[in-house]
Amino acid sequence: MKSATFALAAAALAAGGATAQERFITIGTGGQTGVYYVVGQSICRLVNRETAQHGLRCTAPSTGGSIANINAIKAGDMDMGVAQSDWQYHAYNGSADYEGDAFEDLRAVFSVHPEPFTVVARADSEIETFEDLQGKRVNVGNPGSGQRATMEIVLDAMGWSMDDFSLASELRPAEQSAALGDNRVDAIVYTVGHPNGSIQEATSTVDARLVDVNNDAIQQLIEENPYYASATIPGGMYAGNDEDTETFGVKATFVTSAEVPDDVVYEVVSAVFDNFDRFKSLHPAFENLQPEDMVSEGLSAPLHPGAERYYREQGWIE
Repeated sequence: MKSATFALAAAALAAGGATAQERFITIGTGGQTGVYYVVGQSICRLVNRETAQHGLRCTAPSTGGSIANINAIKAGDMDMGVAQSDWQYHAYNGSADYEGDAFEDLRAVFSVHPEPFTVVARADSEIETFEDLQGKRVNVGNPGSGQRATMEIVLDAMGWSMDDFSLASELRPAEQSAALGDNRVDAIVYTVGHPNGSIQEATSTVDARLVDVNNDAIQQLIEENPYYASATIPGGMYAGNDEDTETFGVKATFVTSAEVPDDVVYEVVSAVFDNFDRFKSLHPAFENLQPEDMVSEGLSAPLHPGAERYYREQGWIE
């Protein structure tokens, strides 16, 4: 099944509404305050700079996040999307939320920035450690987001459930910082690259602390799952948080489907890496990216042939 966006392009051509060369691609992102949205918008910006040459026109709407993006790609409603590395793994291998429903046509394109699992608590909440979240009002994330799904895995590793919180709210990233500042929740969780606008809003609106997520259950998760790694959020990045925060995390990855034509993926990859300095300048979380790492780390689905072709030409893979 060809993706819906290519079908729409064909319909537009039949109606005389587009040039014969123009093709439309849609990239799934995340909440507008998150880095996923910047990833998608940045890629589209670079693709659309060269529409006259390759005929591709790209849009990157805000979405529910990792799982929503993967499901939309699987359904043919989107061509590409950003997803946490753990959910790329689970979708392709048919594990966790995808048990019995493996997305065998999922294809990796590249990885982007690291994403620490981040817990921010009001200073007056008496939350010093992750264990202190029990009995508190916690925003666990909206259904369909990677942060929500990862929170559920952490709870399972801890032997907890949502019932261990006095409130488990399901606010989207764009809403959670205001909820923390308005004292509607005691803590928020967010799997996200740093620095992040939502976390900056939270820590500048109210006295709030980043909480270490580094106990025996977390260490066991890291040891048992190759897509997790220890992570550090540097001190001094956010107001009132001068010390490093120790946690764990995943990587943001860019994925697509085997159904998307090779030349389309090749042109998207070319737009990013032929303009790599420009791409890195579009968000501080991209500052330390290295192409060789992006084409090898955090990728558990097979590389899409269009991406693989470009990387071979660059000598990044054999």
